[in-house]
Amino acid sequence: MAPDDAALDIDLLAASLRVDLSDLGAFVEALAAKLEDVVPARVRVERRREGMFGPKVVRRISLELGDRRLELLAQGGAIDTRCSRLSGGIVLKRESLDTDAWLAALGEALAAEARRSETTRQALERLLIGDTEGGS
Repeated sequence: MAPDDAALDIDLLAASLRVDLSDLGAFVEALAAKLEDVVPARVRVERRREGMFGPKVVRRISLELGDRRLELLAQGGAIDTRCSRLSGGIVLKRESLDTDAWLAALGEALAAEARRSETTRQALERLLIGDTEGGS
């Protein structure tokens, strides 16, 4: 597979994002880190401290790509995933999605962004190559 094809392979990308799904806490932390690496200007990650001295953990991931806002909310060992349609920064429609559908939408949005941005394409290649070589 050519490097351009690897960066835009939605199934491979979705599988890469799904790797840590068995442990929701680890999944959310890994997803936030991956998105901050791949599309730092497009993602907002909110972290909060658990308890007075506990580590900061991801509570919310919000990603705007094209006419979509994809959000993941993590609380109490559960996640809630949503997709909103935007027009001029205004939410036209918001819907809850199951995790697999949300990950598929995320993969499609990232693939579309990679077609528009060389920097994003290169970051996705690093993410995909690292996941297949490192087995993470």
